[in-house]
Amino acid sequence: MLIVIVDFEVAPQDRANTLATLREEAGTVRKLSGNLDYSVWTDPDHAGRLRLMHGWTDTPAFEAYKATEAFKAVGAVLFPKMVGKPSTQVHSVVQN
Repeated sequence: MLIVIVDFEVAPQDRANTLATLREEAGTVRKLSGNLDYSVWTDPDHAGRLRLMHGWTDTPAFEAYKATEAFKAVGAVLFPKMVGKPSTQVHSVVQN
């Protein structure tokens, strides 16, 4: 399993619109083959800080998502709203 975490910040006045965009995206992503989770977290102490967590069965499933028009479209909406660069972490889950 692959876990992808994206931390980013938007201006506080862009938070509601950004969350609406991510909710809409969640409906699309959760239907994709190989998606296990898509969740958005907010920081209770800072209105503009957000965390997006994806769970995927494997790297090819995540790469297939990144090649979709939906991924490109949400990026076109989100990137201009971001304050600074996003931080992305990709982790492989080790099963015991």
